[in-house]
Amino acid sequence: MEIQLIDSHCHLDLFNKEGRLNSILDEAAKAGVEQMIAVGTEQSDWAVYSDLANKFKDKIFYTVGLHPGCIEDDWKNQVSAIEAYFKKPMKPVALGEIGLDYFRLPTKKNPAEAERIKLVQKEVFQLQLDLASEQQCPVVIHTRDSFDDTLEEINKSRVSWDNIVFHCFTYGKEEMVQLLELGGRASFTGVITYKNAESVREAALLQGVDRLMIETDCPYLTPVPHRGKENQPAFLKNTAEFCAELFECDIKHLAEVTSKNTREFYFSRK
Repeated sequence: MEIQLIDSHCHLDLFNKEGRLNSILDEAAKAGVEQMIAVGTEQSDWAVYSDLANKFKDKIFYTVGLHPGCIEDDWKNQVSAIEAYFKKPMKPVALGEIGLDYFRLPTKKNPAEAERIKLVQKEVFQLQLDLASEQQCPVVIHTRDSFDDTLEEINKSRVSWDNIVFHCFTYGKEEMVQLLELGGRASFTGVITYKNAESVREAALLQGVDRLMIETDCPYLTPVPHRGKENQPAFLKNTAEFCAELFECDIKHLAEVTSKNTREFYFSRK
């Protein structure tokens, strides 16, 4: 059965740097993944993705944003460079991925330093949310071990929750209830196929197939049965097949719904 999928969140800079992008795109097309969104995390990849979006029109789209794990001393200069991309003929389809990540903070060894890092992350996050509000664009949220603070920062901003997607959702039903009540949405990676991810599957079912978006987040989080290998957009088909079983629908319907959701969220606002 022929299907068409959109990888709503991937990282292509490594493939491009190593000269493998064309073959990666070919494999994706064979799997029915005709379009993808290359998501920016730091200044060095924004220009790369802008160029790829121009080179592969209607196949690769891109975002720009400073990931909380990529914050350096000159972060203010980097954030100030984001706005220029929204003035280009080929604009980003979203701002992101941005957010908060407390996973590797030295909370026990150096609590004062951990608090300092949190404050910096929040400042960087809020500044980018301000920019997203000005652009009235979709926002791709990264949140790890920081759900409550992430909600708080978004609520403090002027960004509409209709424009918010929590990418790579790895929380559970309780967090999903909060997200849906606010009006946001989540997208899901290959993590949903993992044996120990029952809470993620419960959250996905709670959100429902009608709001579902799927992603690879490649080259990370490779879905079953390819787990252990480098992830790539072609493997989105495996996540789609798994989700079709999870939501008890056929793969063609799953592909149509997720592609429609992705187009409406990202592309209808350009």
